Parts: sequence; C-alpha cells; structure tokens
Amino acid sequence: MTETRTARPRSGRNAPDPHRERYAARTAGMTASEIRALFSVAGRPEVISLAGGMPDLAALPLETLSAQVAQIIAEDGLTALQYTSAHGLPLLREQICDVMALEGIAARPDDVVVTAGSQMGLDLVARLFCDPGDVVVAEGPSYVGALGSFGAYQARVVHVAMDEHGLVPEGLRAALREAGRTGRRVKLLYTVPNFHNPAGVTLAGGRRAEVLEICRAYDVLVVEDNPYGLLGFDGRTYPALRSLDPDNVVYLGSFSKTFAPGLRVGWVLAPHEVREKLVLATESAMLCPPTLSQMIVSRYLLTHDWKTQIKTFRENYRERRDAVLSALERYLPPGCTWTKPDGGFYVWVTVPEGVDTKVMLARAVSAGVAYASGTGFRTDGSGGRQMRLSYCYPTPERIREGVRRLAMVLEGEMDPARAVGGAGSRRMPWLPAPSPDAG
Repeated sequence: MTETRTARPRSGRNAPDPHRERYAARTAGMTASEIRALFSVAGRPEVISLAGGMPDLAALPLETLSAQVAQIIAEDGLTALQYTSAHGLPLLREQICDVMALEGIAARPDDVVVTAGSQMGLDLVARLFCDPGDVVVAEGPSYVGALGSFGAYQARVVHVAMDEHGLVPEGLRAALREAGRTGRRVKLLYTVPNFHNPAGVTLAGGRRAEVLEICRAYDVLVVEDNPYGLLGFDGRTYPALRSLDPDNVVYLGSFSKTFAPGLRVGWVLAPHEVREKLVLATESAMLCPPTLSQMIVSRYLLTHDWKTQIKTFRENYRERRDAVLSALERYLPPGCTWTKPDGGFYVWVTVPEGVDTKVMLARAVSAGVAYASGTGFRTDGSGGRQMRLSYCYPTPERIREGVRRLAMVLEGEMDPARAVGGAGSRRMPWLPAPSPDAG
C-alpha cells in the first residue's frame, strides 16, 4: 500500500501564508506601520535617526535605580515577582492621581487602571468601544499607534484639520455633521492635545471647552492621549481635557516619556462606569500588568525628586528642539516650512510641491539620515509632502548633522523651478489661518 503525501507549502518570507484562510476578518485592518519598518535601518550607527520617538534616558540616576531595584527584589521579591490585580497596585494608583493633579485632574485611585504602557490602554479602549464600521474622528495627521489600534478593530478613522493652535473646532463640527448625514456612527474623538505627535502643536486653551461641548452635543466620547503634557519647555502645564469634563473623557497617561519606556507602565483614567470593563479587558488580555515594573515606578515616585527629574528632561529636550529649529533655518532649501513646538518630541516639516517624502526616504537613509514620512500618520494616503522629525534622542550635534544631510537630499529632489518661497516660515501649508477663538 502506497501512502499519499501532500507536499507542504514552502516556508519563507515570500511563500504564501498557509494560514490565510484561518485568520479572523479583523486582521485585514492590521498592517505594519511605516515607522516600525524604519527601525532596522535607523538603528545602524552610520544613520542619524530623526525618525523614532525614543526618550533620552542618559539623565536618569541609574546607580540609584539599580540599588532600588535590588532592594525591591531582596525585601519584597515574593510580591514583586508574583501575580497582582488587573486593576494595578493601590499605592501606584494613588501616586498616579498625584501626577495627574499637576494638570488639574481630580481623580480617585479606584478609577485608574494601570496598563502595560498607554498603547495597551488605547488598544483596550478601542476594543471596548469600536464595532466594525464605527467612525473614530482624529486629528490629521495622527499618532500612528492609534491608527493601528483603530484599524485592528475595523473602525474607520476620519481626519479633522489642525492649524498652529491644534484641532480646528469647526472642522470637528463639520466632520460630525457629515457623519450624521450619511448615517455613520461616530464613537470616539481621539486627540493628542499637548505637543502633538506628530505635528508638534498644542490645542489652544480657548478651544478646549469648545471641543468638549461639540463632542457632548454629538454624543461622542473623548479619548485624550497625553504622554507629553509635563514636557512643556517653558514649564507650563495645560489643563487636561479630563479636568474640564470628567464624565465624557477617557484619559491615557504614561511613564514612558517622563521616566522609562522599557518598564511599560501606563494608565487609563476612565469614567467610573467604564472602569470595570477596562479591568475585565485587562484580565482577558494579560491577567495583570507587570508587578515588578509597577513597584519600580512606585518606589521611584516615592523616593526620588521626580518633578526635578522632569525639569531636567524638559531642559534637555528644549536644547534639542532649539538645535533642530536652528538647523532647519540654516540648511533647508527655500519652500520648506515647519512647526515650532513648545514641548514634546517632534517637528512637522512640509516640503515643496513635487517632492514625495515617502519616495525620498530610501535616498535619505542611503545618505545617512532617517525621518518618518507623513503618509504613515494618515489613513487616506495623503501626507506625502510632510515628514516628522524627532529630536528627543540624538545629541544636538547629531541633530544638526542629520538636518544637513536631509537638506542635501531635499536639494537633489527639488525641481529648481518650483523651489520658491522663504525657508523658515512658521505657517504650514496645511494650516489654515488662525481663527479668533484660538486662545
């Protein structure tokens, strides 16, 4: 008797996926981000990366932290290495409330849910609220990680215009009105109000209440993503949207930008009715956030002058911001424009007509500099004239050299006949004139 054998499908990067017919339909919305694809090349030592938003951790007191971690393991190791509640450690939740108080938020520890980074919190929120076909309104451009989460749950992202004062309220109103006219249900407004990723702008104080009122009128829940709020270069902290409307804002926070991203500790502050569902979602996703990481963050907040540490981070990032702005002014060819951030990690650059930043990226990497093309921050395929430059990680010297290399690549891409306009203009082509309500 002869045994009949079916040939196995070839394995390898270019082979057909033998599991394709088994995947859930929602996986069609899961695509690799352009920024993640950059990491392998941007990590090469000869490439100056202005692409990823990695914090500069050199200012952290590593010796002190090392001793504290060893002490936690020695004294509380049986707790630190064990399971814990999906809600998060009680002491850390109390401390998180103290951190949020700096932005005017009055919160109860019971309404804080600790997550493995704020990205996990964002994904849980999308999971709880987004059905296939639902609409999420977000700034255009918008944080690439949010676009990935909403796409994974088959929600449709509708972008709303920004200007130098952040989200344009009338644009938001028009988008919600149009969705209602066409019968599409808008579940969420996703916004990064402070030192926006990727645009670098901040939602004006005079607009915050108006944005919240519009969302109330259209029955839209606000998701406020605020990892950069304490990193204003003049030390100013803006009132969180959550502080203005606690019942209709879900707030996402993180220690990744103000302490250490490798610990993966973030949180969600949700209306009380939402909190329990977030805890249940956390349990099903990972049982509980890492106990050791939570204890390290809690001990740091308890024993370290963390406010002074944040001040040091602000000063370092301000020096880098100044380096990138001066280099852009010096090196970029005429017709390029950019934002001037008052905090955070990013500058948003627009190049002249005829230049495609996505196409240009390979040439830039070959020239020894990397950036993030604007196309990665939109769902509609636009953004080819924009790029995000991240200044948080390289030294000022490396930033200046990176911008110089970038300028050389741009010069080679530009048609001289179209290279008109003044370099250094702070008004962006995608930014309309400021409205009178921009306070």
